[in-house]
Amino acid sequence: MINIRKSATRTFGILTAGGDCPGLNAAIRGVCRAAHDRYGMDIVGIANGYRGLIEGDWRTLRPSDVYGILTRGGTILGTSREKPFKVSGRESDEVPEEKVAAIKDNYRKLNLDCLVVLGGNGTNTTGYHLACEGLNVLGLPKTIDNDIQGTDRSFGFNSALAIGTEAIDRLHSTAQSHSRVIVIELMGHKAGWLALYAGIAGGGDVILIPEIPYHIETVGRHLMERAEQGKAFSIVVVAEGALSAEEARMDKKERKRYREQYGAPSVGYRVAREIKEVTGMETRPTVLGYVQRGGIPSASDRVLATSLGTAAADMLARGEYGRMVALSGDSISSVDLSVPAGKVRSVPPDHYMIDTALAVGTHLGMKG
Repeated sequence: MINIRKSATRTFGILTAGGDCPGLNAAIRGVCRAAHDRYGMDIVGIANGYRGLIEGDWRTLRPSDVYGILTRGGTILGTSREKPFKVSGRESDEVPEEKVAAIKDNYRKLNLDCLVVLGGNGTNTTGYHLACEGLNVLGLPKTIDNDIQGTDRSFGFNSALAIGTEAIDRLHSTAQSHSRVIVIELMGHKAGWLALYAGIAGGGDVILIPEIPYHIETVGRHLMERAEQGKAFSIVVVAEGALSAEEARMDKKERKRYREQYGAPSVGYRVAREIKEVTGMETRPTVLGYVQRGGIPSASDRVLATSLGTAAADMLARGEYGRMVALSGDSISSVDLSVPAGKVRSVPPDHYMIDTALAVGTHLGMKG
C-alpha cells in the first residue's frame, strides 16, 4: 500500500513555455510522478504555454500520461512564446490586461493551488509577474542557453552542448580536407555559455561570445598566423549574440541599421564575410540552428531535470511558492522568482573557462 504524505497543495497546473529543449519531458515526469505518487496531488496539464492558460486549453494529467516520456525530446504539453504581460506580434484584439485577467480567471476556475512553469528567462519572469498578481507560482529553469540567474545550470544545456561539440568535430574533417576557415554559429541568445563550452570541447581555434566584443583584425591576424605555421584550416565558433567592438559602441537602433546594411542573415555569415575580407582566406559559414534544441536529452539532463522536478513536488507539498527550483553546486535548492526575473546570466570575465580557453591557445577576439 502506498503511503500518501500530507501536502499543502492539492491541485496544480503545469506548463512549458518558450523554446523547447531536451529534458522538458523528464522534468514534467519528475514533477508529476512525485506529486501524484508521494502526495496524491491532482495535476492539470496546460497546453502551449501561457497561451493555453489564456485560451482555456488544458487536460487532466494522469500517471499513464507521463509513462515512457523520460527519453523523449520536446514537450508533451506543447509550448509557445506567448508573453501575457506584453503585446504580442500576433494579430489580436487582446491587450495585456485582458490576457492576465484571463489567466487569473482560469487559475481560479481550475481551483489551482499553484502553477508550475518550466521555462527560461521569459517564462520565469512571467511567473514572477503572475506571483505579484497574487497567484502561487513555482518555476523550473530550462534553456540550452544556460543563462538563467539563480541556478548554476539549467536542463537542456548539457544536451545542446553535446550536439554543438559533435557538429564542431564533424566540421574539422571538411575544414581540413579543403584547407578552409569554417565558421559555426551556435545558439545562446545573449550569453556565450554554449559557444564557449562547445568551442573548448570541440577544439575551436577562435571563439566569439557576446561578453567579449570581437576585433575582426585581431581574429584575422590569428588565423593568418596559424596558416603561416602550416595549419591550413581553422574552426571559428560564434555565439548567435556575438558582436564586434564597433557594434558594442552602438545603441540598439544603430546596431540594427548596421546589420541591415551589412545584409548578412546572421552573425555567423557576417563573421565569415569579415574574415574573408581581412584575410582573403576561403571561409564558409555553418549555422547549426534548431537542431541544438532537438532530440533525446543527455543522461546529465535527464538526471538534472528529474531532480529539479521531484524537488518541485516536495516544495509544492510544503507550500513553498513564489520560487524557482535551482542547482547550487551539488545540491538542489531554490531562489525567489525575483532573482531570475528580467535578468540574463552572462559569462563573467573572470570565469575559469575564459582562462582555460586562453591557456590552450584559443583566440577570443580580444584586441592585442
